[in-house]
Amino acid sequence: MADFLSAYSIQNWLESCPQGYLEDTVYGHATGETEPESLLDNELLLTNQISTTVNLVVGERAALAASSGLINSAPDYPSKRFLATQTLDEARHVEIFTERLFDLGVKRADLESTINEYANPNLVKFAEVLLEKVDKKDFIAGVVGQNIVLEGMAFSVFEMMHTTAQSDNSKFAHTLSGTIADERRHVGFGENRIGSLIAQHPEKKSEIQKMQQDMTQHMLATFSTSFEKGRAATEEAKRIRTEKGVQEKAMYHGKDLNASDSEDMQAVLADTVLNEFKVRLGRIGLEYQAPGT
Repeated sequence: MADFLSAYSIQNWLESCPQGYLEDTVYGHATGETEPESLLDNELLLTNQISTTVNLVVGERAALAASSGLINSAPDYPSKRFLATQTLDEARHVEIFTERLFDLGVKRADLESTINEYANPNLVKFAEVLLEKVDKKDFIAGVVGQNIVLEGMAFSVFEMMHTTAQSDNSKFAHTLSGTIADERRHVGFGENRIGSLIAQHPEKKSEIQKMQQDMTQHMLATFSTSFEKGRAATEEAKRIRTEKGVQEKAMYHGKDLNASDSEDMQAVLADTVLNEFKVRLGRIGLEYQAPGT
């Protein structure tokens, strides 16, 4: 319990996050960094990045609602304190990705209409499954859904985006590096805290595994539609890199994303997320449930 208290204390959060990797950043990136002109001047790429960022906002709004909603149902004060820090992390994520939409040219007055236009309906359903558990004050299911499933997905998505952004968009890459560090901490809490509670309440396993199955189905549908919609932008980015003679590779789990098409990118992301789900669920005493089984 002592390690748990130390690792997930507010003091540790202060030292590692606002006083650590976020120090001297503005909305997650260095002062003066901007979106590249090659993105802002290309309508196809710009629209794709607006759509992508909208769905980051949608996911982070769900994470904010879940983490804040779980505080009062947490069974102990170390968990409440950690979830308080996670709530601020998620609020920061909502803010930084919202600010990116403004940097991409979305007018502040048009924010909600833009989100409604580009929000992936499968991602909305994914969030609804999680928030139903949170609204029912089901702490164990809520933390599995939030800190294992949602955060596990976000961690891999952010890592993939960070891999390509490092060569194409240093501002976005720096923003993502901070969110990746946050998500790593959130997933760690889920694994370390929930395993003992599931062992104490084995009767909840089937219900939680059904939730994971439903969320996974909506997640995979989100990936499928998102990569399909982004197909033209992916090819356009490859064309531009070829024209510029860019030969730098963007390696992600053995795949060069700079040379990959949408189908390959979707496949490697889905495989990565599902494999990590299986490992993390196994660590807390749950068995991964594939959609449709």
